[in-house]
This record gives sequence, structure tokens and C-alpha cells, in this order.
Amino acid sequence: MPAPKLARCPWADSDPLLARYHDEEWGVPVHDDARLFELLTLEGAQAGLSWLTVLRKREGYRKAFHDFDPARVARMTGARQAKLMEDASIVRNRAKIASTVDNARAFLAVAREHGSFDAYLWAFVDGAPVRNGFRSMAELPPKSALAERLSKDLKKRGFRFVGPTIVYAFLQAVGVVDDHLVGCPCADRARG
Repeated sequence: MPAPKLARCPWADSDPLLARYHDEEWGVPVHDDARLFELLTLEGAQAGLSWLTVLRKREGYRKAFHDFDPARVARMTGARQAKLMEDASIVRNRAKIASTVDNARAFLAVAREHGSFDAYLWAFVDGAPVRNGFRSMAELPPKSALAERLSKDLKKRGFRFVGPTIVYAFLQAVGVVDDHLVGCPCADRARG
């Protein structure tokens, strides 16, 4: 008798773009500072919106924010930020656009202090992903004690749009927290 086909985490089944993101990226440990900045920015942009909306605008964000090069984003002028309010390829929210620039500056300061943002972030978990082993979507919390600690520290350092719920989603996205459900075919891959 053949083994039963494992199902991916249910949140990713409603759209092919979500499925691809889940299968290829979500929960895979990220150690590249530009990718970390990208995902922190996108999670902040998602506030009040669906993740699918933000994923659909990802390429627009990459163009608007210099492929998430934090040094270039940190130099963006107020005039450039105002111009982005006309760009339908991103979420046109003045506070979210300004926070991306402010966060780039704070991100660079953290990287200077710790050698990289990656070193700073992964120190919160001693370099090893937190593996929760949840069996159903109902078990996934909207935030955690780890997300609350990181959120508080990020805010202290001048970051915006980094509340505990956004930070928890970021931690999941970059593999600091592995919340693939038990039985998801990506769970073992993310552990590797």
C-alpha cells in the first residue's frame, strides 16, 4: 500500500503564489542580510492586508526599494518617498514607505553593531531554529515570547511596523521559527 500523500500547511493552498512561497521559502533559514531586510519590509507592509496581496506586489517592492539594499534604501529622500505614493506596484501607504527607509537606517546600525543583521537576529535563538511541531493551524499563535522580545528590542533601536505579530510572521518567514505543521512535506526540508 503506498504511503499517504502529505499535505502542505493549509494556509498555502488557496493560491498558486502562496503555495510556491510556502514550498520554496517559508520556514527556510535565511542568513543573507538583504533577504532579511526584504522579508522584514514585506511583513511590515502586510499590516492590515493579506500576505497574498503583498506577495503579488513583491517585484514592485524590489524595484521601488533597490532590491532591498538597505544602504541604498537608507539614502532615499523625502521626495523619492513621496514619488512612491504614486507607484501602484507597492502598497501606497505613506507611513509604511517612510518606515522602510527608517528601518533601513536602523538595520544598518544593527549590522554595524553586531557584524551583520543576521548575527543579531540569530543570536536570539542561539543560532538554532525554534521548532514548534504544531499539528493544526489552530495551534499556531499570532505571536510568541520570542517575538515580543525581538519586537521590543527592534522598537528600541528605531524600527517601525515591528509589533509582536508582525515580528512573529517575520521569524516564521526567515526560518528562525519553523512552524510547518507536522506532516507537511516542507517540514523536514526546512529542518535540513
